[in-house]
Amino acid sequence: MTEQSVAEAAAAAMSASDHHLREMGIEIVAVGPGTAMVSMVVSPEMANGLAICHGGVIFTLADAAFAYACNSRGGTAVASGASIEFVSAAHVGDRLRADAKESHLAGRTGHYDITVSLDDTIIALFKGRSRRISDDGTAP
Repeated sequence: MTEQSVAEAAAAAMSASDHHLREMGIEIVAVGPGTAMVSMVVSPEMANGLAICHGGVIFTLADAAFAYACNSRGGTAVASGASIEFVSAAHVGDRLRADAKESHLAGRTGHYDITVSLDDTIIALFKGRSRRISDDGTAP
């Protein structure tokens, strides 16, 4: 298997059993070794009392991209930490995109930078740290 086919197989396997992301309308746009891009449209149910997208929804979108990126090399990796900085508000009807990029991978630990954006506007900056719990080289 190529690195790209491993990334695609991992994303397909994870996506097939992730009912929550499917219910939220989160779609995989692209995956590759150490990278992932996902998107979703903010629905009315995702808005808070201030008529802006809940921060937890934005965190979930970024976390999805993080999960696909950190599992893109095969085996199984889980989050061991994450943080988010909210930069701009998102509103109902906005199509948000989360781009994840591996910034460092050593042993069982990986670090990822995820940018959530609306077109050219940054909505949030997410940093994730992963821990590989299985190294079998296959998709999760």
